Amino acid sequence: MIQHNFSYEGALADSQKVTWRVEDLIGGDKRLDFTKAFLPDSLAGSSSLSFLSDNEKLIHNQIRGFTYLYLFGFVEEFILPYVLDHARSAVHGDMNEVRALATFAEEEAKHMQLFQRFVEEFKAGFATSCGVIGPAKDVAGVVLSHGKLGVGILILHLEWMTQRHYLESVKDTGDLDPQFASMLRHHWMEESQHAKLDTIIVDELASAAGPEGIDKGISDFLAIGGAFDGLLGTQAKLDLDSLQTAIGRTLSDAEKEQYIASQHRSYRWTFLVSGMKHPNFVRALNDMTPAGAVKVAEVAIALS
Repeated sequence: MIQHNFSYEGALADSQKVTWRVEDLIGGDKRLDFTKAFLPDSLAGSSSLSFLSDNEKLIHNQIRGFTYLYLFGFVEEFILPYVLDHARSAVHGDMNEVRALATFAEEEAKHMQLFQRFVEEFKAGFATSCGVIGPAKDVAGVVLSHGKLGVGILILHLEWMTQRHYLESVKDTGDLDPQFASMLRHHWMEESQHAKLDTIIVDELASAAGPEGIDKGISDFLAIGGAFDGLLGTQAKLDLDSLQTAIGRTLSDAEKEQYIASQHRSYRWTFLVSGMKHPNFVRALNDMTPAGAVKVAEVAIALS
């Protein structure tokens, strides 16, 4: 149903070429440099905050780097069990499929550990604590209560989103903290295979679901995205509290309102719109259901 040239065998072979370990990227003498930005402005949204000094914008950027780590670890909480369940259902089938899915799951577990280690490093080096949404386990339970196709579409959106973040926002930015940039690059290296595998999974699920099942999958995807948008709005408010504590001053009411609005908009781009508008994701939706693709495109425009 989805037009692609991906295969379990090919994705497995490409995954085996990537051999990095968490300890290669963080720990020991590999430390975060808190004199540098962690994220490009396209993902951190600092440029619109004219009421902050340059140093305050740097602190804001680092807070957004922390929440970027946290939120990716957050979504891994439902990606890992989803992939494990899919691998379990395939265990008596083609061995390339089983091994590719098992590798997919192992790499997602590694990513969870990677983000946790960077979060620990951040907390050790940043002067104040930062609030975050959660708990992740409860949110994962809500996500996984939706149909498999809807969750699969969501994960496909996240995988292509990750590709866009690195290739369009991070790859050629040389002034970021080297350790943070290295983490983003190595995460991208494995997620590029995951995007292929999830395309295959969604294709299989959509082919079995039929038109009504696909419509439900699109509805589930949009419902989960809407709920996540609400959480992102809450995170923007938590970031405001974190920023004020870190810079040691209280913003004016007008500045607070501008901060929350601009950061919610930035979070929407980073975690929702950049994936919803990715050409490969749009193409997959069009292959499954042109009408569903239009619905998703309309929501992406509304969130932009």
